[in-house]
Amino acid sequence: MSASKPTSAREPVALRLSALPIGRWLLNTFVALVLVFLVLPSLFVIPMSLGEDPFIAFPPKGLTLKWYREFFSAADWLRATGFSLSIAVGTTVIATVIGTLASIALERGTLPGAKLIETVSLAPLILPHIVLAIGLYLVFAPIGLTGNFAGFVIAHTLLSVPYVVITVTAALRRVDPLLELAALNCGASRSRAFLWVVLPDIAPSVAGGAVFAFLASFDEATVAFFISGVEGKTITRKLFEDIDYNLTPVIAAASTIMMLLAFLLMGSVEWLRRRIGRRRAAE
Repeated sequence: MSASKPTSAREPVALRLSALPIGRWLLNTFVALVLVFLVLPSLFVIPMSLGEDPFIAFPPKGLTLKWYREFFSAADWLRATGFSLSIAVGTTVIATVIGTLASIALERGTLPGAKLIETVSLAPLILPHIVLAIGLYLVFAPIGLTGNFAGFVIAHTLLSVPYVVITVTAALRRVDPLLELAALNCGASRSRAFLWVVLPDIAPSVAGGAVFAFLASFDEATVAFFISGVEGKTITRKLFEDIDYNLTPVIAAASTIMMLLAFLLMGSVEWLRRRIGRRRAAE
């Protein structure tokens, strides 16, 4: 009989608990409760968007799609949604390129003070958004970057790059540098070695960073309050305006659409990750 492996005192408590049947059950229960706590408040919005009453109520009386039809037929809602989507797409492209290149430079390069640069690049995640919003407004207002596409893309790129840096840097640290070195020894240039060896490994993380960048832009509200204009108004700014002046279930319908979009994008990234994993396992 093989002796059971002794449990190290330095092992995380979660790993030691998961080795026991009752511990595994407790961990699964705890994770389920945390997920319910995080997701359940958002799910309450869905039935609110289907109620027949002309005001937000829970539980709803009756079921109707009237508020979704009103959302898709209202010019102001469609204008705000289209503006937010265009900003999010532009932000995603720029933030993904900048964040990926920054991660490569920080992880593969020999930059002096790389750790300090990495910390500074994550500053937008640490600083309160209200502080960034005030600073951006003071910079943008004199040069005419408030209420327009360019101003929003610049501001949201600043907020979104850290998400890409985190995900891509973590992926690069998992890639065996010997694989890239082997490609270089076989005559590949550094760029070809990266494209054919490293990039396929980190592609799911790059896609994940892009999704986080998109959602960070599309859902952002604080900066939008400061740099929006009469014409350039995002869907989050429109939501909060209607909460103050026109509180109807259309707000719940818009929130549900935003939530479903987030779930769809995150699900797509997970599907991509698993598909790539199965393909590698088959090889």
